[in-house]
Amino acid sequence: MTVTTLSNGLRCVAQHSTGAVSYIGLAVNAGSRDDYPDAPGLAHFLEHTIFKGTRHRRAWHISNRMESIGGELNAYTTKELTMLYTIAPAGYADRALELLADLVKNASFPTADVERERDIIIEEIHSYYDSPSEAVFDEFDEGIYAGSGMAHNILGSEESVRRLDGTVARDFLDRFYVPANMVLYCVDPNPDKALKLAERYFGDMNHPAPVHNRIAPAVPPVFEKVSERDNSQANTICGCRIPGRHDPMRYAMMLFNNVLGGPALNSRLCQEIREKRGLVYSIESNVVMLSDCGTFTVYFGSDKSTVKRCGRIIRDQIRRMADKPLSPRAFAQVRDQYCGQLDVLSDNRENCAMELGRSLLLYDEVRDLRYISDHIREVTAEQVRRCAEMITEADLSRLTLL
Repeated sequence: MTVTTLSNGLRCVAQHSTGAVSYIGLAVNAGSRDDYPDAPGLAHFLEHTIFKGTRHRRAWHISNRMESIGGELNAYTTKELTMLYTIAPAGYADRALELLADLVKNASFPTADVERERDIIIEEIHSYYDSPSEAVFDEFDEGIYAGSGMAHNILGSEESVRRLDGTVARDFLDRFYVPANMVLYCVDPNPDKALKLAERYFGDMNHPAPVHNRIAPAVPPVFEKVSERDNSQANTICGCRIPGRHDPMRYAMMLFNNVLGGPALNSRLCQEIREKRGLVYSIESNVVMLSDCGTFTVYFGSDKSTVKRCGRIIRDQIRRMADKPLSPRAFAQVRDQYCGQLDVLSDNRENCAMELGRSLLLYDEVRDLRYISDHIREVTAEQVRRCAEMITEADLSRLTLL
């Protein structure tokens, strides 16, 4: 693996691949948290419209550039991050890098194409609201991050998206899609050649580093809200604020979450609420850690009459983990399980390639799945107990869509 910085300050990470597929992309330190105050949804709007044309290509030529060889060009947006990436048969690094550079340097946002894409984004917003199991997460964020740029939906609203246009998208691009605010990653059979191509295509970019106006939102009072939606099922989130990704208890919190309500059927919440009592079809806890704050949440879908009962069981399970640390044998088992899950995840080459870029962008060093696994093995049972204690002391807010 090679980590280097181009002449203009663009950081790059390149890794040799023995496979038949090349993964090349850009991680950009800009997300919905960086939307302009009067333009919720702007980062996501740019993610869509950046593909609509450049000074050298029309929209069809952009999409066809990778697809014509069996590859893919895509993107996604989170609260603090945008990923712009390609997947292609090995041997097309030149094509992928030239295309990515053309997009970030020369996006033209043609009016007619932007107008059509705006309608597509609005349809995406409508479809999201029609799915209460997804919408509940956004509405919970509105409460847990109230008063900050992280409270609004990543997609924005229909009203805010209708106000967006190519001019404001271009301004956002020029501000945030700059060398000091991006990382280029490349997993390819010839990484040294890819880095030389990166200098060729990106080396002439020269923009000042952006100023991020990110302020950690105040922790809100505990709330309990019910929103009537005439759903057949109650979709509920319980949760609270936790520290951000740089907190020393980060890995302990990840392990605590996996034991309590991770994706496996043997998680405590799944066993207690789904398997033993049959109260839910799905239940899962999640930890999201941002640069300066984060959230711990538990989502479950249940009958409307059992929401409070499920909430009591969730609190009881967290309290039990806070009262007493796991025995050495039990702790070794849950730690090995999590590390095994990471090993399985490492077989997803696309995700591993993206993680190279994401981690270098967020931590100024590459933290792959092996790095995470090594740190999970350093976590102690007492640290996991303290995470449960922190959640218990914070108490859980609750939002239910009925």
